[in-house]
Amino acid sequence: MYIAALERLDRGDNLGGTRKCNLKKKKRQGPNTKSKVQRLQREEASPEEDLFPIKNSSQDFLEVRKAEYVGYQKRIQRERDLLFSQNSRPVPAFNRRPRYLADEGLYVGKRPSMSQNNENILESRILKMEEGKKWIGDDGRIMALPDPIKESSTRPPLFHMEEDLDPALQTVYRKATKSKYENTDSTLDPEGDYKLDVDVSGLIFSHHPLFSREHVLGARLAQLYDQYLTRQHNNLTGHLTDKLNGLRSALRNILEIHDGQSLTQAMQQRISDYSLEVRNTRQLRDSEQEKDRTLLKTVIKVWKKIKALREFQKFINTPYKLFLRKENVDQASDEQVYEDEILAEVVELEAENEEDYQRKLAEYRKQLAEWKLSRRKQKAKKKKRKKKKKGQLQDESKGPEGEECPKPEPPEKPDFDSIEQQVREKASRIRRKPGESVLIPELHASGNITANDLCPRAEVARRRDVKRRNFFIKILYNCKEVSRTDSSSLNTDFRVHFGQIFNLKIVNPHQSITLQVFEKIGLFSSHLAQVFIPVPEPSVLTGSVPLDEFEFSSNQRVMFDHEGVGSDVPLSFEPDNSNKQTLLTSGKLSCCVSWGVGDDDVPLAPPVSQHPGGIHSGLHRLDAVTSIWGCGLHDMEKALELAKQSRLDPNDPKNVSILHLLKVTRSGEVKAPEYFRLEQQQEEFNFVTDEELERSCLLRVRNQKVAVSENYKCAPGLEREVYDKMIQIPDWTNDRIIKIQQQLWRTFSNIFLQ
Repeated sequence: MYIAALERLDRGDNLGGTRKCNLKKKKRQGPNTKSKVQRLQREEASPEEDLFPIKNSSQDFLEVRKAEYVGYQKRIQRERDLLFSQNSRPVPAFNRRPRYLADEGLYVGKRPSMSQNNENILESRILKMEEGKKWIGDDGRIMALPDPIKESSTRPPLFHMEEDLDPALQTVYRKATKSKYENTDSTLDPEGDYKLDVDVSGLIFSHHPLFSREHVLGARLAQLYDQYLTRQHNNLTGHLTDKLNGLRSALRNILEIHDGQSLTQAMQQRISDYSLEVRNTRQLRDSEQEKDRTLLKTVIKVWKKIKALREFQKFINTPYKLFLRKENVDQASDEQVYEDEILAEVVELEAENEEDYQRKLAEYRKQLAEWKLSRRKQKAKKKKRKKKKKGQLQDESKGPEGEECPKPEPPEKPDFDSIEQQVREKASRIRRKPGESVLIPELHASGNITANDLCPRAEVARRRDVKRRNFFIKILYNCKEVSRTDSSSLNTDFRVHFGQIFNLKIVNPHQSITLQVFEKIGLFSSHLAQVFIPVPEPSVLTGSVPLDEFEFSSNQRVMFDHEGVGSDVPLSFEPDNSNKQTLLTSGKLSCCVSWGVGDDDVPLAPPVSQHPGGIHSGLHRLDAVTSIWGCGLHDMEKALELAKQSRLDPNDPKNVSILHLLKVTRSGEVKAPEYFRLEQQQEEFNFVTDEELERSCLLRVRNQKVAVSENYKCAPGLEREVYDKMIQIPDWTNDRIIKIQQQLWRTFSNIFLQ
């Protein structure tokens, strides 16, 4: 009531009217009403005084009203708008047929116990959400995991009867101690502090699905140019030429010293060895010269294709430029060297052909002498046959008459006139012509790439797709991820730079180091390839090892609707779409792995005695055959031949088993095993022996696909259910087959009826 009065005061209502009403009521009650009215008028005239005088009672501010009635439906509607009422009725089924996995034979587990009323309430609340239907299973009920409560306790029961236990079973309590490392290999020092540094520099793609046609040719040109630089650095042709000149000079000196003298057997063998070495070296030199010439021609051919492609597509994607630098030579001296080389080779070939002719001639004379001897014997038999008159002797003499050996043909004399022509044709094919300038290719990446505004829409889409690609690398130690690089974007030259070094503290023994390459597009990443890095030797320390390149590839099939050539897709650069080639995603990972160095320049690497010798180091504990096969050699003869040529150290303990194998092999005591070593547990999976399987006539008949038993999959599970006289196959005649079919039909019918 006080609140109602205050509200009236806020509205500015005059309390005087109320007081006057009260005064009228009090006039009727007593004679002193005039004095009271005057007092009230004075109070109204002083508004600064308190509105709630102490002398006024609470009855002066009461307002009496009749009780308001709110209807039931209105009250229910008001509660429905303000409160959420839980619906315990079953949820209506969706417009699909329920599927019960338990009826299909699948294990679904036992659902937790829950009242149907609570389950209906929960389903109705979930279905009011936007994605509530995904929580409803195929059977129309809310999805639930199997009841995790076990029927029996996992912990064993506690027996409080220590007095009756054996002293060996008494529990001994000791203070817990924490080890520094959790080491699983006893060969690794548990107190050692080892650190492995993995330096990941970057990626270089030799082919990527987003390559354009020009990128494919540019990568091919760069690869050929790298091969050219490598061959020029090795200069194998020059080394072989110097070696050939030295051998020729040594052979010439020997022949000049012993000219006109009788040569000993050792000197003849020495001259023969020199001649053979000259022949082999000359063939190798010619082969290397042909490779150099062919490689230079291929580089120029690919560069011409790139220029033709740029003119056709009207834009440039790669910055490659090839310059051919010419070096002039002295034509007179060059011709002299060229002619001297041809003359020397002609003389050597004539000597070799003459030597081969003499060898074949000696073989011919030997065969001719044998043929003449056989002819004399046949003539003698013919004369002896004429003296005999009996038919049996005549029949017997007919046998040797048909075994006449053919007369050997003499070898052809070498054509020395055509040798010089053949040498000159080969020289013009594999060598530079005399007086011709020396061509030195130089590849530069200083060209300008066409801007996007001047490229067609398909090329712009390809370049936009290249900018969306990011890459990162996971580092796995013993098949467990220990770290990963930051995501780096793919550049326009299809290189990715990381430049990160990861310091791994080694606790468990090192077995393998793997780097996995991942490609990231937006928020999604896919595994592209993985590279296996060898575990470094303990002497390989950080700071003394250069970066190494490891090749990787992926056989993923990728196709695009823009200028990207894709991966594992046929590609052709010919106008008639011939000579198709299929390119796979490949590249090189530049990284290095080394052991770290401490503050005092102490190598943080395990000792040499604790360093495993590789993946197959455990094979050294086995026999020599297993050790050889572990290296990939499955042919015993080739393995032994390789062991003989390698000249193994007999004082090395690792070679004892192999040397023992070589020793016993020479004596013929052992042979190569004729069994497969990786099937030691095969007998554990053999549920029956071959003899028992052969005795089972029913299985043999079914295996032979007899007409009646061909489609039957069920066979009696016990041997006693199959009678010995049930199936007999002594002779497979038509009548016998019909009888067997009838017996099989009766047997299977009885089994199915039971």
